[in-house]
Amino acid sequence: MLNALWIGFFLVAFLIALGKLVFLGDADVLAALVKALFDSSRSAFEIALGLTGVMALWLGVMKIGERAGMLDLLTRGLAPLFRRLFPEVPANHPALAAMTMNMGANMLGLDNAATPLGIKAMQELQTLNPSRDTASDAQVLFLVINTASVTLLPVTIFTYRAQLGAADPTDVFVPLLMTTYIGTLVGLFVTGFFQKLHLWNRVTLAYLGGATALVGGLAFYFSGLDAATMTRQSTVLSNIVLFGIIATFLLMAVRRRINAYEAFVEGAKEGFHTAVTIIPYLVAMLVAIGVFRASGALDLLMGGVRGAVLGLGFDARWVDGLPTALMKPFSGSGARAMMIDTMQAHGADSFAGRLASIVQGSTETTFYVLAVYFGAVGIRRVRHAVACGLIADVAGILAAIGMAYLFFGASA
Repeated sequence: MLNALWIGFFLVAFLIALGKLVFLGDADVLAALVKALFDSSRSAFEIALGLTGVMALWLGVMKIGERAGMLDLLTRGLAPLFRRLFPEVPANHPALAAMTMNMGANMLGLDNAATPLGIKAMQELQTLNPSRDTASDAQVLFLVINTASVTLLPVTIFTYRAQLGAADPTDVFVPLLMTTYIGTLVGLFVTGFFQKLHLWNRVTLAYLGGATALVGGLAFYFSGLDAATMTRQSTVLSNIVLFGIIATFLLMAVRRRINAYEAFVEGAKEGFHTAVTIIPYLVAMLVAIGVFRASGALDLLMGGVRGAVLGLGFDARWVDGLPTALMKPFSGSGARAMMIDTMQAHGADSFAGRLASIVQGSTETTFYVLAVYFGAVGIRRVRHAVACGLIADVAGILAAIGMAYLFFGASA
C-alpha cells in the first residue's frame, strides 16, 4: 500500500504538471517539481538532524522510567481490566502479561518496546486460537485497542513541533490525550458490540468510568474558559504533567537505586540512533509530498474538499489537516511526513499545524499494525478487525477536529 501511494504521488504530480504545461502554457511547473525534489530532501535531512537532541532527551527519560519499573506498575494496574475484556484467556496466561506490558509501553510512548511485546502477545493468543488462520475474538480486540491506543507521552509529536518552531511544543498534550481516549473507547465498544462482549461488569465500568470522568471533566472545565485562558491553562497543565512524570521517574529510580544517569545515557543513544534511522524515510516521503504539492495536486484536492465544505455552510479550516488524517490508517511514516508538511506550509502554531499534530497522535496505523501482528502468527482471515479499527480511526479523527476547535479554534 505504501509503495503504491509513494509512486502515485510522483506520477500524479508529473501528469498534472504536464497538463499545466500543455493546456495552460505553464513553463515553470516542471522547474518547480525539480526544485521541490532538492528542497524537500534538504529539509528532510535538516529536520532529522534537528530531532537528534530532543529525541535523545525524551528516549533517555523513557529509559529511566522503564528501568525504574514504571512499565511493571502499569502492567499490574491494567491486569484486572484485561481479564474482563478477554474472558477466553485463562487467568495467569502469558498472553495477559504480554498484552498489559504492550499497552503500558504504548501509554509511555515506548514504540520500540511496544511492537515486540505486541507480537509476543499475539503469539500467546494464537496458542488459544482454535482456528489457526482466522483471528479469534481476543486477537481482534487486542488489535483494535492497539490501533487506537491511549498515549500518555506522545514524545514524537512534541519533538517535531519543537523542531518546526512551535512556541510551546506541548500545548497539544491535553487535547491529544482526550482525542486518543475517545478513539480507544469507540474502538472498544464497537468491537464489544460485534463480539457480544459483556462490558457492564463492575471492574470494567470502574476503569472506564474513572477514565471517562477524568477526560470528560477536563473537557467540561476547559470548554467553560475563554480562548486565551483555555490555551494558557491547558499549556500549564500539560507542562506540569510532563515534568511531573519526569520527576516521578527520577524519584522511582532513586527509590529503587537505579543509576538514572546511566539509564538516561543508554536511552539517549537509542534516541540518536532513531533520529539517524528515520532520515531515509523522511527523505522518501517529504520529497514525494513536496512534488505532489509543487504540481498543484494537493491544492486541487484540498480545494475541492474545502469548496464542498464551504458550500454546506461549515468552517473549512480543518481541511488543511485532512492529508494527515487520510494517510494515518495506511502509513505512520506517510502521516508523519504529511504532518510535517502541514506545519511547514501553515506554521507549527497554526490551526492546521496543531490539528495535524493531534490527528497524528490520536490513533495508530491500522493496516500496518494489522499486517505486522496478524502476519506474525499467520492469520489470513481478519473477520471484523479492519471494520472496527477503521471506525476507531474515524472516531479519533472527528474527535481531533472537535478538540482542535475547542482548544485552538478562536486563537489560531
